[in-house]
Amino acid sequence: MTAAPEREDAAALPEPAQADLRVDAYLDHLRVERGLAPNTIEAYAKDLARWLGWLEGEGKRLEDADATAVAGFLYALSRHGLSARSQARTLSALRGLHRHLVRERHLPDDPTALVDRPKLGKRLPAVLTEEEVLRLLAAPAGSKPRSIRDRAMLHVMYAAGLRVSELVGLDLNDLNLEVGFLVAHGKGDKRRIVPLGAPAQAALRRYLAEVRPGWAKPSSRAVFLTGRGKGMTRQGFWKLVKKYAAAAGITKNVSPHKLRHSFATHLLNGGADLRAVQSMLGHADIATTQVYTHVTGDRLRDVHERHHPRG
Repeated sequence: MTAAPEREDAAALPEPAQADLRVDAYLDHLRVERGLAPNTIEAYAKDLARWLGWLEGEGKRLEDADATAVAGFLYALSRHGLSARSQARTLSALRGLHRHLVRERHLPDDPTALVDRPKLGKRLPAVLTEEEVLRLLAAPAGSKPRSIRDRAMLHVMYAAGLRVSELVGLDLNDLNLEVGFLVAHGKGDKRRIVPLGAPAQAALRRYLAEVRPGWAKPSSRAVFLTGRGKGMTRQGFWKLVKKYAAAAGITKNVSPHKLRHSFATHLLNGGADLRAVQSMLGHADIATTQVYTHVTGDRLRDVHERHHPRG
């Protein structure tokens, strides 16, 4: 049964009349000292602006916030349609801010310390079948420059299990096609080496030889470019995935991240070690990778039946 789409109109919550310099300093701390990605910083900034705006509407400041205020804010978010998962993310943003302010002695205590994290249901990642992935990879047919580029992007995305930000952020120095791997820059600029299979290497070599030289400006370092010589964007690649999924006759809601989920699931289905998949995905905690073992239950059951003495 498909879950109903989340109705997030929390944007309707008021924003503060004026910024709080302590929040701005905290966001700078996340950006400079913690090295968080711009998308993460932007999400935290929105969550914290909602928090300040809600407090202001209640006639409160950060100094006045207590556990009751935090719980009231989360309740307001739920009334505006935010899921438990989004509420949990917002609570994490609030916790990070208030712990930082306590450490810096701007506040005496942390009002989020006694607030429980909203309970999350187990959400399994949706994936494409191997046959659907093959159809998607073949969708950019022909020898037009954009088709060659798009085919290379799809192949690399699936072959390396990259996040879309990692794909569009690839630099020429991140590629080593002689050995057959690339360096992905993950969250917090953590780097990991991921191998590329022969089909992805072939698609990438063709793009680099036939298309990129004609588009690149002298200073261009991004691997994947538009026809105008600019780096591809996350939004631009998202639209390409949607277009080619439709062309391949795939009726599922396909996104770039679904290719990453498919990469992990297909590896585990093929017998890959969970720790190896964790390394290739760039997950800091193996518990994040273990969600894919729920998707691969059929393979695990088959292995058990064939190899266990009482299977």
